[in-house]
Amino acid sequence: MLTTLLVHARRPVAPVPSFFILTAASTLLYALTFTVNLVYMVTVVGLDPLQMVLVGTVLEVTCFLFEIPTGIVADLHSRRLSILIGLVLIGCAFLLQGMVPTFAAMLAVQLIWGVGYTFTSGATEAWITDEQGAEEMAPVFTRAQQISLGATFAGTVAAGLLGIVDIRTPMVLSGAGFLLLAGWLVLTMPEDHFHPVPRHERDSFEAMGRSFVGGLALVRRRAVVRSLFLISLIAGLASEAFDRLWTVRILKDFALPTLFGSHEPVVWFAVFSLVGTLVSLLASLAVNRISPARVSALHPRRLLALLSAVQTAGIVGLALSGNLWLALAALWVKGAAEAVAIPIQAAWLNRNVESHVRATVLSMNGQANAIGQVVGGPPLGLLGNRTSVRTTLLASAVVTVPITLIFARMKPARVEAS
Repeated sequence: MLTTLLVHARRPVAPVPSFFILTAASTLLYALTFTVNLVYMVTVVGLDPLQMVLVGTVLEVTCFLFEIPTGIVADLHSRRLSILIGLVLIGCAFLLQGMVPTFAAMLAVQLIWGVGYTFTSGATEAWITDEQGAEEMAPVFTRAQQISLGATFAGTVAAGLLGIVDIRTPMVLSGAGFLLLAGWLVLTMPEDHFHPVPRHERDSFEAMGRSFVGGLALVRRRAVVRSLFLISLIAGLASEAFDRLWTVRILKDFALPTLFGSHEPVVWFAVFSLVGTLVSLLASLAVNRISPARVSALHPRRLLALLSAVQTAGIVGLALSGNLWLALAALWVKGAAEAVAIPIQAAWLNRNVESHVRATVLSMNGQANAIGQVVGGPPLGLLGNRTSVRTTLLASAVVTVPITLIFARMKPARVEAS
């Protein structure tokens, strides 16, 4: 009975609504944790800049080691099963994070949630692309991004309110919520268009090797995919330090005023996240309304080059500004550009990847980003300890400059994959 439920939905929901529900629920639950977890690590666990980056590096090393194996599992066995396993592991990780406030526990959390994330990374996009059809994915991914931003807004409000009572509560509820989401998907998530490797072949290392070699061959054959992989690598080099240290920059370099009679940083960071989410949502809606053709273009290099340049400028603004609100404005602009770019880039990559290796190739792309974070994170974290967080952020901005140039120089693919 359990085996059947893990493979086949008992009461299936249509793929696109199911994908939107998964997106909304998981994003809301992530927001519960991510609104408070960095503040929690600084103010409760007491991590310094290098420890903050090392925590992230453990996560990225885990992603590096597990992205391709879990992607191959999704291609050989079931994207649905891979997603379910991932959600359960993520739920367990966030429960541990909220319950044990030590540096060692934070490292263990990154290991568990990193493995869980790799089971969902690539598999989710590959699942919905197979179920819906690659040619229809640009508007689906864009709508999902907008739903995600709305869910982030709701989750951030909830995290701020719950964090006032106890900063650990949002993380514990997030962990429990992921377990409940996995249970709901067991009953409702369809998988009708995925064709697994025959049972007598799927457990062999040879089959896994074929899937890996097939994915690698596609990456080498398609110039667009190679370029997008290089962009993921460079983005990873810069992102680990930025993602971990922007919170430190705000907490250490600016005095937060009283809000609603409270001096709690968690309240302010919930507000910062809310405003950033609203700005990103409005930017996404505006771009899709003003220029839908550019968003759905088969080769959106100019738009992505512009959005990349805006992200770099946002990091510079956050690093150099001596005013809290100007620094936050730069942060929000950077986030808005990223929110617009993510679904466009995801749809572009999916169009150029064949179905039978899609999850493997998408996991390889995630691994490229992880490699960048592993290589770039610790040196930038050490730079932050020896100089300043501001210097580290500026270094991160410099690293991202080639991304704009690569996007601008990319040439249209001769053949678009279905």
